[in-house]
Amino acid sequence: MTVHTTYCKTPIGIAKITGDHNGLQSIYVLDEESVPEELIQLSTPLCLQECVVQLEAYFQGKRDHFNLTVNPKGTAFQIKVWKSLLKIPFGKTKSYLEQSKALGDVKAIRAVAMANGKNPLWIVIPCHRVIASDRSLTGYAGGVWRKKWLLAHENPLKQHTLF
Repeated sequence: MTVHTTYCKTPIGIAKITGDHNGLQSIYVLDEESVPEELIQLSTPLCLQECVVQLEAYFQGKRDHFNLTVNPKGTAFQIKVWKSLLKIPFGKTKSYLEQSKALGDVKAIRAVAMANGKNPLWIVIPCHRVIASDRSLTGYAGGVWRKKWLLAHENPLKQHTLF
């Protein structure tokens, strides 16, 4: 099965999206400002095209969940951890400890954190919603500044009027 690649410009960098006819395999945000034209494939599977549409809507504040066919590559444990990330609601966070408890093994906190770090489908599988027990922003494969941006995007501070 041929793996296809497409790119999408986002406020936090260029998203490199890969997948095949079985679904999305990865979404990574690159540090590059632009992608050379020769790297952009014009013929991509529908799942990649739909991913671009849904990511654009997410970044425009018009989407708070994704409805995409995903097919990430990982161990059975990693896939279990990634599925648990999908249960964290938009605009909410959970600590690594809370995620470990929800998975049934409080002692697996390091393994859970490592699996989160290997999540190949950033944003769609929202590992950015997992924070430290002290509520600090620790670890994010794309950089803590991106994690902070995504959390602020999902839960913007609302200005309250005094009168």
